[in-house]
Amino acid sequence: MTRRITWTLLTLTCVLLVLAVVPLAVSMTARERVAYRDSQRAATRVIAAAAEEHLSDHKSATTMRRELTAAARVGDCAAVYDATRHLVAATPCTAAQGEEAQELVAEVLAGHEPEPPENEGRLLAAEPAGEVRRPAGAVVLARSASPLDARIAAIWGWSAAIGTAGLAASVLLSVRLARWVSRPLSTLDASARRLGEGALGERADVGGGPPEVRRLAATFNTMAARTEALVHGHRAVIADVSHQLRTPLAALRLRLDVLAAGADRDTADELAAAQEEIARLSRLVDGLLAVARAEQATPRPTAVRVGEVVTERLAAWTPVAQERGVRLAGVSGGPTPAVALGTGHLEQILDNLIANAVDAVPAGGTVTVDHRAAGGTARIRVRDDGPGMTDGAKAVAFRRFGNPEARGTGLGLAIVHRLVTANGGTARLEDTPGGGLTVVLDLPLWPQDGRGRGAPRSSPVLKKT
Repeated sequence: MTRRITWTLLTLTCVLLVLAVVPLAVSMTARERVAYRDSQRAATRVIAAAAEEHLSDHKSATTMRRELTAAARVGDCAAVYDATRHLVAATPCTAAQGEEAQELVAEVLAGHEPEPPENEGRLLAAEPAGEVRRPAGAVVLARSASPLDARIAAIWGWSAAIGTAGLAASVLLSVRLARWVSRPLSTLDASARRLGEGALGERADVGGGPPEVRRLAATFNTMAARTEALVHGHRAVIADVSHQLRTPLAALRLRLDVLAAGADRDTADELAAAQEEIARLSRLVDGLLAVARAEQATPRPTAVRVGEVVTERLAAWTPVAQERGVRLAGVSGGPTPAVALGTGHLEQILDNLIANAVDAVPAGGTVTVDHRAAGGTARIRVRDDGPGMTDGAKAVAFRRFGNPEARGTGLGLAIVHRLVTANGGTARLEDTPGGGLTVVLDLPLWPQDGRGRGAPRSSPVLKKT
């Protein structure tokens, strides 16, 4: 934003300077040229008036020569010609003589007003001595163009200096203005990003920037405070539920164990069935708590190497799969770049998917986990050759208790979907060719600039819901 504001103001300033300074300098240059020419023509007329007295009235040439001497004293060159274009008198300088001077004299004697040329850095001017239609002669005056060039150079120099000063002032003002506007917005953006990453105590600075930005920061702080209160309240409820539900369930299970120890066979069977229901209820409570924690997760991305985590989780689940007669395999489609995920999230995702697949596949079946780079993402697929899912079940599988065909609590895929989407990825279900279910995950890659590579990951936790 700073650069956009700065360049916009600089462009506007440059356009204004070009539209204002350049035409002014051109106008002043033209005025200087006209004034210089008028001054030269006035000096030429003075000599022409003195020359007319000598040529027309046949008076003494003293006045004419005095004017020529005065012109020579100030650096001008002058020459007086009669009606036959013969040279009558001249200054020691011969710049007013020659072919160009003769052409000017011919034009003046013919009653025309010639366009003064420039000869060797000198401007020539010619005026008739006497009447314009029937002059008695002509006077040519050559004046150096150096003073005029110096004045024009000064005009353009001052114009350039004014333009440069205006441009420099515009740079300073635009940079200050851009920083005044963009710095609070950058700070607010950083605060919003940290709040989104889970720093619930983050607040924006409301002391700088335009009034609109300060009001926005104040509104953001109010929103952040309310969010923090809601999240902390939610977490407190989860902790209370965890304590209030687990403790009675554990006490109830203990009492059933005591009753079963002294009961007859039929009563023991009923108590065993009750214990199974309590165990299922305990798993359901654990699953609900896991989903709640996943839904309020605000991950701080770290670099996670997909190949290492997949190999690690396959090794952890292989004994469980072998016990149930299920083959667990891993396939790599080439080196997979690191992905940007929250700490421990990929382990939890794979644990839930592998657990669901192992439960769904009958003895002798196969569960395969493969990973590969797919465009700008890393793709992980967990495939099984079990009974699969109907289209209706797949449509609601990522909802809590959405799948009526689930053998477990029906919360594993909901946890997976929440963790994947919270990290900017996508999850979908497909049919495995030949029968079965395939879970396809597309996870965002870690930026290829070396930041965060090798960041610590949470120790793998085997969790089944």
